[in-house]
Amino acid sequence: MATYVNNLRLKEITTGDESGTWGTSTNTNLELIGEALGFGTEAITTNADTHTTEIADGSSDAARSMYIKYTGTLDSACTITIGPNTMKGVHIIENATSGSQNIIISQGSGANVTIAPSTSKAIYLDGAGSGAAVVDAFNTLSLASPTMTGTPVAPTASANTNSTQVATTAYVQTELGHLLVLEADASNDDPVAGDFTNGAILVGQF
Repeated sequence: MATYVNNLRLKEITTGDESGTWGTSTNTNLELIGEALGFGTEAITTNADTHTTEIADGSSDAARSMYIKYTGTLDSACTITIGPNTMKGVHIIENATSGSQNIIISQGSGANVTIAPSTSKAIYLDGAGSGAAVVDAFNTLSLASPTMTGTPVAPTASANTNSTQVATTAYVQTELGHLLVLEADASNDDPVAGDFTNGAILVGQF
């Protein structure tokens, strides 16, 4: 008798079974592997507080997808339980529901992950049975003092911003445009603002 105990719930044929037809099951398994690497959408019942995503044994199911997008309208947070609780896997989950509510991804009585509306998170399921936990895969990712190459970009702050926000070259140019600079050349009777020749002196803002 075939079993479906693997993480993708693919059909595992017992030795000697499906003589002459095993190719059909094998092709289905290959299609489901492709599905597991793709994108799926699952709708939550309107205003549901709980929802279950159970990967179907040996048949197409959006819940098998690596990227799962949840839709529907919510009026409160919804806890989504992904099963079976023995399945181990990595998913990117998108909260595309309307109603400005969180979704909470769970697998068992262990830890869960909350995803705010209009955001996505990469999570993994530990498949530990009834005590299974869901973990935010990037929660401990360190981005301290990263080294960037090429031409990295960042949002440009509003004029006169005074904070620890990154200052882009566009912001610096804007702020320099507010400065009045006069020449320090005593022989020049007509100082020109913005002329940095002959040793300019910064005298103030306008």
